[in-house]
Amino acid sequence: MDVSAVTQITRETLYIIIITAAPLLLISLVVGLAVSIFQTVTSIQEQTLTFVPKILAIFAGIMLLGHWMLDNMTGLMVRLWSDFTIYVK
Repeated sequence: MDVSAVTQITRETLYIIIITAAPLLLISLVVGLAVSIFQTVTSIQEQTLTFVPKILAIFAGIMLLGHWMLDNMTGLMVRLWSDFTIYVK
């Protein structure tokens, strides 16, 4: 196994991590922005107010996108394990 193979595996793994995590991060960003705007408009400065909506939104995102996320991760693992004999040479 040479450096280019390790680089390719690392690149593919990082790409899958970013693609899989991006929807949940965007959901958290949008909900956090909406709550921050609400806090600014109403002058409520409670630190825990942002926590609960973000957790609920992330949970809903996992329920909606979980199958797709799991398919991405298991697809990568299947590809890595199916090429295992190439890596140990």
